[in-house]
Amino acid sequence: MRHGVTSTTGKVLPGRAPGLHLSPTGQRQAQVAAQRLDELVVRPSALYASPLERTRETAAPIARALRLRAKVDKGLLECDFGEWTGARLSSLRKKPEWRAVQNSPSTFRFPAGESFTEMQLRMWTTLERLSRAHPGETIVVVSHADPIKAAVTYAQGVPLDLFQRTVISTCSISAVVLTNSTPVVLSVNNTGTLKELIPS
Repeated sequence: MRHGVTSTTGKVLPGRAPGLHLSPTGQRQAQVAAQRLDELVVRPSALYASPLERTRETAAPIARALRLRAKVDKGLLECDFGEWTGARLSSLRKKPEWRAVQNSPSTFRFPAGESFTEMQLRMWTTLERLSRAHPGETIVVVSHADPIKAAVTYAQGVPLDLFQRTVISTCSISAVVLTNSTPVVLSVNNTGTLKELIPS
């Protein structure tokens, strides 16, 4: 699940900069998301969140609704945008490198930061590790748009260079079943009911 909306969502690339909190709208989104997760047929047994404030604040009402303690996991962190951290998206879109970010992300590394390939590997291995810690169980992880997008598209077998074609909205829920063989994607960018989200 992606965190709720903040005051900079869609305007700035906040990355891992500290001190960014949910806006009032984001807080309401997190409350609604908690209610949606409480509708799941298979009740989650664990809750994890990225260390950043906006993900921990999104996890808080979920923890209350599901009666779980939210655990912080650094593997769920936002991509390290390096020197681009905190820059306005309107300015970044004018950079010549922006074309690579959108059309060939597998070739791009953020200056003094992480590459998309490293981010995808980090996020997927984190999900595998958490899955092994909870065999046969349903868990919730609260992270960020790009790591979630990279994980979901990896599970679908979509090349990293096409992962920007997937949208992960604030407080949307994407569901993946991790098995001993091929992962199964049940839902992507879900912002509605989860009552019918049952593995076939």
